[in-house]
Amino acid sequence: MILCIETATTNCSVAIGKKGKLLALKEDYSSSYSHAERLHLFIEEILRENDLEAKDLSAIAVSKGPGSYTGLRIGVSAAKGLCFALDLPLISIPTLRSLALQVKQEKDGFIIPLLDARRMEVYTAGFNSENKKVFDTRAEILVPDSFSEYLENANVAFIGSGVEKFSKICGHKNATFIKDKLPSAEQMIALAEEKFQKGKFEDVAYFEPYYLKDFQAG
Repeated sequence: MILCIETATTNCSVAIGKKGKLLALKEDYSSSYSHAERLHLFIEEILRENDLEAKDLSAIAVSKGPGSYTGLRIGVSAAKGLCFALDLPLISIPTLRSLALQVKQEKDGFIIPLLDARRMEVYTAGFNSENKKVFDTRAEILVPDSFSEYLENANVAFIGSGVEKFSKICGHKNATFIKDKLPSAEQMIALAEEKFQKGKFEDVAYFEPYYLKDFQAG
């Protein structure tokens, strides 16, 4: 039984996975950040509504980033606090990898999640149809021919909060834009179960989110 926490974007999302399958999900899929107000409430509610107690959990999984600096800090702080209090292992899940799992792609196609950063910049990584990475996580300034090496050869599905601005400048026939989708704790479950079975845990004391870029005050 693994509690999954996703706060890398505006979606405050909590899920419970049992043996790698979704047991329950609670999320606030809004356009504003509500993590500070809702995260701990969601955790309490999802346990109570499923007749579970904290002692029933086997591990805590958290979305590690990249994403919102404040959102990541809130999620990781909550996860680490639970791990310390309950003496549970901590599992970290790459945010872009779990977001890519929302897409079912054809065999030769690619999935490129885009998380909105500043101006025309996004956080991105590339995956094939089997969720294997084809290029590493990076910050990229979008231009009309961004990702052309993938678009020329196959269908590419773009997903995430950065899709809106890229769809306005990219008119490639092989591009598919999946709008209004954000990372969710639901897709973390299978990845967390895999890491749990392999014993791939983080050091609770020293783990930090993967910000990719330094914090800048707005």
